[in-house]
Amino acid sequence: MTEDTTQIPVAPAPSIPAKRANGNKQIGFVFIFGVLLALAALFAIVFAFEAKHENAVFPGVSVNGTDLSGLTVGQAVVKLNASLTYPKQGQIFITDGESRWAFTPAQLGYTFEPIGAVEQAYQVGRGQGLLADLSGQFFAMRSGVNIDPSVVYDQREAHTVLQEIARQIDKPMIEAAITLEGTEVKVSAGQVGRRVDIAATLKKLEPYFLTQTSGTIPLVIEETMPVIMDVQATADLAKRILSQDFTIQPADPNSAVGPWVIKAQDLASLLQLERSTEGDTAGYQLSLNRQSLLHYLGSIAPSLRVEPVNARMFFNDERREIELVQNAVIGKGLDLDRSVDQIIEQLQAGRHEAALVMQDVEPAVKDDTTAASLGITELIYEGHSYFYGSSADRLQNIRTAAASFHGVMVAPGEVFSMAKYLTDISLENGYAEAIIIVGDQSVRGVGGGVCQVSTTLFRTAFFAGFPIVERYPHAYRVSYYEQDSNGWVNTNLAGLDATVYVPIVDFKFRNDTSYWLLMETYATDSSLTWKFYSTSDGRSVDWTTTGVTNVTPPPEPIYREDPTLPTGTIKQVDWAVYGASVSVQRNVYKDGALYFTDYVHTTYVPWPDGYNYGPGTDIGDR
Repeated sequence: MTEDTTQIPVAPAPSIPAKRANGNKQIGFVFIFGVLLALAALFAIVFAFEAKHENAVFPGVSVNGTDLSGLTVGQAVVKLNASLTYPKQGQIFITDGESRWAFTPAQLGYTFEPIGAVEQAYQVGRGQGLLADLSGQFFAMRSGVNIDPSVVYDQREAHTVLQEIARQIDKPMIEAAITLEGTEVKVSAGQVGRRVDIAATLKKLEPYFLTQTSGTIPLVIEETMPVIMDVQATADLAKRILSQDFTIQPADPNSAVGPWVIKAQDLASLLQLERSTEGDTAGYQLSLNRQSLLHYLGSIAPSLRVEPVNARMFFNDERREIELVQNAVIGKGLDLDRSVDQIIEQLQAGRHEAALVMQDVEPAVKDDTTAASLGITELIYEGHSYFYGSSADRLQNIRTAAASFHGVMVAPGEVFSMAKYLTDISLENGYAEAIIIVGDQSVRGVGGGVCQVSTTLFRTAFFAGFPIVERYPHAYRVSYYEQDSNGWVNTNLAGLDATVYVPIVDFKFRNDTSYWLLMETYATDSSLTWKFYSTSDGRSVDWTTTGVTNVTPPPEPIYREDPTLPTGTIKQVDWAVYGASVSVQRNVYKDGALYFTDYVHTTYVPWPDGYNYGPGTDIGDR
């Protein structure tokens, strides 16, 4: 390749005139000088501005809306304090119903910190370097800078204020209560518990402090309701009950016993206040001490009881069935539970009187009771005693007394008592006057001969093998009680007599078998037969007697003046009897094995002849 060497002609540079060049230099100098002069003026202005505000807040700076431009720190603090009025002039009202307490925010611990805010305002446009400071000052003047003051909220002061209010209005929860002091009824009113919830109330303050506004704050109260608030109705009832004595009437208005009166002070000791916390029934229930009332009624129940009377029967040997002799009688007894219920019901109604409640008491042996149901199947023993030569009066008394036991039933395990069945020994009940033993002499009295009946029963129970519970001998030997079937005295029967003198002296035996025992009595002019019907349990008896021992002669005759006899008359009323001792041993067997052994020990006193004489009779050396 060949290099192009063609020459291009260059035009010569135009020439500048020297005068124009000098002019340009002058213009440049003037511009530079002007700039420098402007800068100098600006610097002078800035220097003057900075000097003016050396100890003052720059323009456009405010705290909480209060303009602090050009003010020294001290002046700014004074002005700011004057403008920050909320802590001292704001109003916070704390209320509880109609109660009201007024406080300033400052009293509740809310205040401003003006010095710090002023110092922060003073630092605007300072301490960040020349350009940054100038920029900050320019921004403050152009747009303004507002600083929020520092807030000091010491919640402890508000807490202390609320604690003091709480001391005024806090109340403990109190349950209503009733107490009895004697017959006085005392009432403690219930009270709703109230407690200021301080933490919750403090939270209600915060919105007002944040917006620096006044307002009313209701206290936050926690209430505790008592389970029992009102007991006045129960207290009024208790007062009404104790206002007078309480009368218990018998069920039968014609009853010979009652009424019974519980004095008010005694009634108070029976009252019980039972606290209940069950829902709608919470409160105190007034009742009586049931057990005490049952005990009290139990003490009067015996006086009201009418014992049932078993039907009396006889055993038909052909039919081997019992047949009615005398109808059963339904008894009456106090119904303790229903009577207590009645008394409590009347008391709780505020009344002062209640009637007792009776109930029927069924006899064990009714008119339609069968022999099989009682276990009566056969004659298990027949006892006898003889009394040849007895007077008509004595015979009458034997028959009358024996009839009291005809058809009587003795339950299994029962202790039979003659006194329970003997009618009142009186002329009205069919008895006659005959010889009886009174003290140390024999006299005429109603019922002589009844001991022939007790002796016959004793021997029947003895030889039938039943345990003897209570037996008393006569004071001296009586020939009637030792007669055999021929009327002769059999000394082997000495010590096998028994006397009764109701209610002091009784004869008792126990039916220790598993079967009922039916008794039948049959009297003639010379004998008494006593039959026991039941079911044999294989019982048998053997016995031995010492016979009459320790025989002692009778004492000298006794003479007694009898104003009913004429002068000169002497009448023998007692016949001498020798004293003696007798011991009888009995062995009772069951199916050949010894069941038990017992003894009957009797001591008879020697008995003198006794004579009555008319007044003025010469008894001489008799």
